[in-house]
Order: sequence, then C-alpha cells, then structure tokens
Amino acid sequence: MIVGSLVLIALLQAPLPAWDAPAAVIHAVPQATAESLTTIHALAGRLPADTPVVRRPLAIEYSDQYYTRLTIHRYGSYAMLPLFAAEYSLGQNLMNDASPPSWMKPSHSLVAGGIGVLFGVNTITGVWNLWESRQDPAGRTRRILHSVLMLASDAGFAVTGAYTPSHEQFSDYNTYLHRERVHRGLAIGSIALSTIGGGMMWFWK
Repeated sequence: MIVGSLVLIALLQAPLPAWDAPAAVIHAVPQATAESLTTIHALAGRLPADTPVVRRPLAIEYSDQYYTRLTIHRYGSYAMLPLFAAEYSLGQNLMNDASPPSWMKPSHSLVAGGIGVLFGVNTITGVWNLWESRQDPAGRTRRILHSVLMLASDAGFAVTGAYTPSHEQFSDYNTYLHRERVHRGLAIGSIALSTIGGGMMWFWK
C-alpha cells in the first residue's frame, strides 16, 4: 500500500503533457501552404505563357450608301482637273488679251460655277463618308489630311470668287491689276491644294 500510494503521488505531481502540439501543427500547415503558393506564383511569373492573349480586331462595316457616295466622290474628282485646266486657260486669256472675245468672260464664269457645284457635291459626300468611317483606324490619318486639304481648297475658291475683279468696281487701272493678281493667286493656290488632296485619294484609294 505504501509503495502504491507513493507511485500515485508521483504521477499526480508530474507535469501534464503538451496538448497544444496539434494546434501548432494546424497553424504550420497553412503557413507552409502560403509559402508554397508564393513560390509557385514567382515561378509562374518567370515562365512564358502557353497561350498569348490576342485581341481580335474590331470589324468595321460600311453601308451601301457609303460606297455609292464614294463612287460619286471619286468620279467628281476625275472631272476636277479638266475644269481646272479650262478655268486657268480662260483666266489667263482674260488677263493677257487686250480685247478678249465676248464669250470668254461668260465661259470663265460658267466653268467657275461648274467647279463650285462639283466641290459642293464632293464636300457633302466626302464629309458624310468621313463621319461614317470615323471608327475605322485603317487609313484614318490620310482620310483626315485629305479632308482638311479639300475643305481648305473649298474656302480658297470661295475667297477667290469674292475677289473677282471688275472694271466697274475699280476705276483705277493699277488697283484693278492688283485685284486681278490676288484673284489669280488665290485660284492657283486653291487648285494646288485640291490637286494634292485628290492625288492622295487616287494613289492611296
């Protein structure tokens, strides 16, 4: 009995085992998992992607009216150069001939009116198509540059018409000659701008 009592007292006084060991293991597992995931992400960042991300181009659709306006616009530009040549020739003869024939000045005005109608049609069709193609990135810079040149030419021809000289308006001959030269210079400048703009459309479609 005495030996049994001593053994029992010794067991009661012994320190209890560490029961928090499983909790330590539980905390260690998520930490190891997080470290493993960090390592995997770091390695994945250095490895090339198997399937690269490619953005598909946006499909641009044009209406049938767009191509109709484009055809009108293009044929109008083909008629532009013959009208320019006729107008320049008539204007030069009016300036150089001391007594030009009576039909020359009305013909000059008639061709100028034809140029005005042509530019009105081409301005409407061109600006309309420019608006419809506003979301198409292909050739956008050329389209805008072409439009700017043609609109500047429109403005130039309008100012050229406003500077048309007349003997009734200017009684002084030197003033008349000056106005005539300004009219001619504006006309040539407008013809040059529209020829460059038209050439862009012919060569770059």
